[in-house]
Amino acid sequence: MISISSNLNLMIKAAEKASKIAIRDFGEVEKLQVSKKGPKDFVTKTDKYVEKILIEELSNARQDYCFLSEETGTINNKDKENVWIIDPIDGTTNFLHGIPHFAISIALESKKEIVSALIFDPIKDEMFFGEKDKGAFLNNHRLRVSNKNSIEDCLFSSNHEGVRFSNLNMRCSGSAALDLAYVASGRLDGFFHNNINLWDIAAGVLLVQEAGGSVNDLSKYEKNNINIKASSSSISDQMIKNLEKF
Repeated sequence: MISISSNLNLMIKAAEKASKIAIRDFGEVEKLQVSKKGPKDFVTKTDKYVEKILIEELSNARQDYCFLSEETGTINNKDKENVWIIDPIDGTTNFLHGIPHFAISIALESKKEIVSALIFDPIKDEMFFGEKDKGAFLNNHRLRVSNKNSIEDCLFSSNHEGVRFSNLNMRCSGSAALDLAYVASGRLDGFFHNNINLWDIAAGVLLVQEAGGSVNDLSKYEKNNINIKASSSSISDQMIKNLEKF
């Protein structure tokens, strides 16, 4: 039996409730109202509604905690040391095109450190979660990163810029949160991405670390301009060397 904190239990319940909206709307994706935030950057009413439910559910139980969320931005409350970091639908473009590869991502930052993480893929019913010093799990099964030793045998993921740059065996899935969850579970061996936002990766970073993987130091980056390199520990040095000019 896995023992989880009250905060992680709250995150799971909030994600499960919000996911019902995402699943419903995914089945009627052609009817969704869509607006554009920037080039190739879309937001749907589903993103906003899922985010609203997550904020409401988390606020009901932890009224003083702050928020950093993709659509709403920063919400400051009394407790500045505890911040919920939310991406209501990571993989919105996939969602819009009817591709069943997107996730709800929630992380809790306490005293500038991620202590709880959840990435929920509602279509596949895969709940990735973890807490600092307690391990990472997928639907109650313990996660471990892959143990491959040769970079030629590995599979990596990035965005379009990373795929174009690299000569590694690459994929571009459209969901950074799930990419990191897949590194934690050993499905992928590494993930790298420049100029990414904290809400895209906050939960995934903790999952990779708790599954025995390596993540570069992110503390020097602004929350909306992060360069991340995450992988299994066994091929971390090889990956970083391969990406020296990225």
